[in-house]
Amino acid sequence: MIFTTYWFLAFLILVVVCYWLIPRAAWRLWFLGAACLVFHAHFAGPAGMAPIIIMMILTYLAGLTRDRLACVAAMVMCVAALCFYKYIFFVIRSFVGGWSPTLDGEMSSWARRVMPGAPPLGISFFAFEFVHYLFEIRRGGEPIRNPLKFLLFSIFFPSLVAGPIKRYSQFIPSLEQGSQRFSADNISGGLFRIASGFAKKVIVADNLTLYIDSNQPDFDALGMFSRWLVFLAIAARILMDFSGYSDIAIGAARLLGITLPENFNWPYLARNLQDFWQRWHISLSSWIRDYVYVPLGGSRHGPARRFLNGMVAFSLCGLWHGPAWHFAAWGLYHGLGLSLSIVYLRIPGIGPLVTKAFAREPLAPLVVTQLFACAGWLLFFYPIGVAIHMAKLLVGL
Repeated sequence: MIFTTYWFLAFLILVVVCYWLIPRAAWRLWFLGAACLVFHAHFAGPAGMAPIIIMMILTYLAGLTRDRLACVAAMVMCVAALCFYKYIFFVIRSFVGGWSPTLDGEMSSWARRVMPGAPPLGISFFAFEFVHYLFEIRRGGEPIRNPLKFLLFSIFFPSLVAGPIKRYSQFIPSLEQGSQRFSADNISGGLFRIASGFAKKVIVADNLTLYIDSNQPDFDALGMFSRWLVFLAIAARILMDFSGYSDIAIGAARLLGITLPENFNWPYLARNLQDFWQRWHISLSSWIRDYVYVPLGGSRHGPARRFLNGMVAFSLCGLWHGPAWHFAAWGLYHGLGLSLSIVYLRIPGIGPLVTKAFAREPLAPLVVTQLFACAGWLLFFYPIGVAIHMAKLLVGL
């Protein structure tokens, strides 16, 4: 993880100190742009930067035209780049390897020659932010005309690696206002947020990872109580990991006077799945809602279409996390759960019965929601067969 390296900490301190020593706000932005380029070059290298620079230039130019065809073409280019760099080997292995190993080898060899050693750093975040930008321009939004500000929106280093996913209509005003004057409150608030993020990541999540890694291989031999401890540790670890990354990014941005969107809001207090997804990885779930679910038709065309739209949106949400079938299964699991949570009250006999049970036991909705969400983490972290096997052992099957 980049945020926990000594290089990042030294770089952040140097950038923040120099940034606020610069006397004029306009010069600060130029310095910050240069710092973002240095950061990206250090961690991505020339081969990793080249595709992002091309995407950035084409997105910027398409936005300036405000032409519908140009914006759509640039969006397609961003999505195609994401699919190629992140998913090409997964697609070849899944859909070609099974029936033609020779063709699998040839296509994989070609892909390795074209792409760098690894997918470009943060390409998922780049693609989603560029699509958001072009989509909003197409809907009548005002483009970012200043190339420096577009560069900063594109490769702002605190959010480059782990988000949150930015909205340009929020980021640019915060950038312009925050760079105007030094604020002791921003420094203290940013340092506190970074410290809490490191505590979550290094003290809690990393130690939970050690506990899980030492016990999960022997999951079958563990007693029921120990199995449930591992299960709950998995759920706690992912929250501390993800929210810790976000806290560090949000805190680092605040040191520069810039506000990034919140990404987590106590998701394990949610009392239903809709509430859970309004609290968990908020920038991603809201992006999926606004730029996948709603454009597909949302809930406007009846229950069957709403179910299909939700399953498509959540399968994409799952695959966004990585090129593997268990991520897709995790997304479909949540898509199905959300669909059922919307319609179960209308089922004769079941709806009234569940309503009465929840009324008698006020904590029941919370417990049911969290058990469902936490069971999903088994699919998120492990191959589908292993996840199902672990779930069976948790209930004694």
